[in-house]
Amino acid sequence: MSDTFWKSRVNESAVLSPVDRISEILFGLIMVLTFTGAISVSNDGRQEVRDLLWAALGCNVAWGLVDAIMYGMNVLLDRGHAVQVVRSVRAEPDTKKCREQLRSEMQPGIAALISDEEVDKIAAQLKVLPEPSNRDILSLGDLWSGIQIFLLVFLCTLPVALPFAFIDDLALAMRASNGVALLLLFIGGFRLARYAGFRPWLTAITYSLIGVALVSLTMALGG
Repeated sequence: MSDTFWKSRVNESAVLSPVDRISEILFGLIMVLTFTGAISVSNDGRQEVRDLLWAALGCNVAWGLVDAIMYGMNVLLDRGHAVQVVRSVRAEPDTKKCREQLRSEMQPGIAALISDEEVDKIAAQLKVLPEPSNRDILSLGDLWSGIQIFLLVFLCTLPVALPFAFIDDLALAMRASNGVALLLLFIGGFRLARYAGFRPWLTAITYSLIGVALVSLTMALGG
């Protein structure tokens, strides 16, 4: 079972969905904006500004690493659970119990569309497959997904921080930085709307406002 079963699962899940990618960017933007927001309410000199930007960069590097590692752990646990489900179905002689277990693993909307006969066919196919194994659950594709997560969180820091590196006027640099952040949030919301079939402009504006609200909340709570 292992090769065919896990290859199909790895190829499907190792690629981050648009929701995953844009969510990672949102997390990274919130992190860096909490630091640039602190600059906007202070009268720090250039050295203090640089210190804050380095702190923002370091924070996003740490967050990206944590997020990437947690992704790998979640994939490992999810696929380990899948192996347990297959083993349980293969060992269960009661057709009704097999059916109930498989339905409990499906999304409710999908489960409602599949007949009992179709679920029984899935159970029958699982029973004739070779014994599943926990070996080779993680793949190079999963490693690449983890790297993508890290890069998304890390790289979204740079466009927001660059104005402070090239613009001497602190107030102007702050406005440019906020403009870049809002643009990135707007683009993220627009792409999510296209993915989900929502109204692009309305969703993009709403997404941007949510991002601003989350940053404000994070700063208010001392983040």
